[in-house]
Amino acid sequence: MSLLRALLAVSLISGCALSVASPQPATLLSIQGSNTVGAALAPALIEGLFRQQGFSVITRRPGRQENEQTIQARKPDGSWVGIAVAAHGSSTGFRALREGSAQLAASSRPVKDSEVDALAGRGDLRSAAAEQVIAIDGLAIIVHPTNPLRTLDVDQLAALFSGELRSWRQLGGADAPVRLYARDDQSGTYDTFKELVLVPQGRQLDAAAQRFESNDRLAEAVLADPQGIGFVGLASVGRTRALAISAGGAQALLPSPDSIATEDYPLARRLFLYRAPDDNNPWAQALIDFAQSAEGQRIVEQVGFIGQAVRAIPVEAHADLPGDYRQLAQAGRRLSVNFRFQEGSAQLDNKAVRDLLRVRDYLDAHTGDDAQLVLVGFGDAKSDPSRARLLSRLRAETVRRALSRLGVTHTQVLGIGDDLPVADNQAESGRIRNRRVEVWVR
Repeated sequence: MSLLRALLAVSLISGCALSVASPQPATLLSIQGSNTVGAALAPALIEGLFRQQGFSVITRRPGRQENEQTIQARKPDGSWVGIAVAAHGSSTGFRALREGSAQLAASSRPVKDSEVDALAGRGDLRSAAAEQVIAIDGLAIIVHPTNPLRTLDVDQLAALFSGELRSWRQLGGADAPVRLYARDDQSGTYDTFKELVLVPQGRQLDAAAQRFESNDRLAEAVLADPQGIGFVGLASVGRTRALAISAGGAQALLPSPDSIATEDYPLARRLFLYRAPDDNNPWAQALIDFAQSAEGQRIVEQVGFIGQAVRAIPVEAHADLPGDYRQLAQAGRRLSVNFRFQEGSAQLDNKAVRDLLRVRDYLDAHTGDDAQLVLVGFGDAKSDPSRARLLSRLRAETVRRALSRLGVTHTQVLGIGDDLPVADNQAESGRIRNRRVEVWVR
């Protein structure tokens, strides 16, 4: 009797199924880049795509290095296929696109000017065809659960991570040294932290900070250190405790699903897939389409990030809100989407273009014919407050016209001006975040 027959006989006698290793799969697609995207989200989306295609025996096979894996499956014809994911940091994804070793770059920050220039021969990486926002994340500032600190503003955060504040006593805590934990230089998580926290303050990360390639490894280190503080993506908070963060005098917010979905949370960020416009790999487009679908966005939520499906969120009508806005909070309900604009432009950005369709679909499914949509524009501070109100109203009008082209006609616009900022108007990145349009239904 052959060895294989003997093993089959043993398996039948014991009532156990025999596991036979799959052959080397044919690689359909290679994704490189962000650990935030590549560690769990991209593999889960690939598995969802494979299920949608009717593939079976879907498994994850570790790669040769840490943070590398292949998601493989068997097609209905019996052949094996796989999609390779290497998650070594956002910058490595754009390098792989340039070198032709990947068809998709996963990134936890927008593409940089230098990367756009380096890939210009393959098309515009900022175009709607190339740049895909697949999820929203919040950069959580985490401490040990026993740390008494509850809130920080961005200035304090910059002082901590630059080494200016070295004792918890300086923030009202114990007389103990602060120990810093940060992502490595290849990481989009670090790039986001640097651009939102350090650069506006003219600071650099303290050289004493311990650096990590993985969000989860960093969170484990903070959980083991009562004097530690670090930053990770929302999905990696685990048993650490996240702090509420404020910027520019705005209310301190915890990284919650609602505050991140609207991008009101000061350290909210978008997660991307980038595809070179000249790429013709059908599986790259198939994965993008699946990630943007309702099922793909459900998987985003299951993994621990914030999906982009529109929903109603509660807003308290505080007495200190502007009058028109307070009335709206009393009579209406806010939707979990803010429209934002391309940098230096009056045109909606790539996420907003897709959000127009999401708002239309929400209205079709959840409101009656008598429902009215209210578009509330906001802006950054101007020397003339009336000009800020005018510009904020014009932003709302831009969204109204775009929705009208999709058949959404019962709309009203309201310009709030520079009231209720969500970011610091002293920094350009903050001013961009403050130029937004909220969506309400009443």
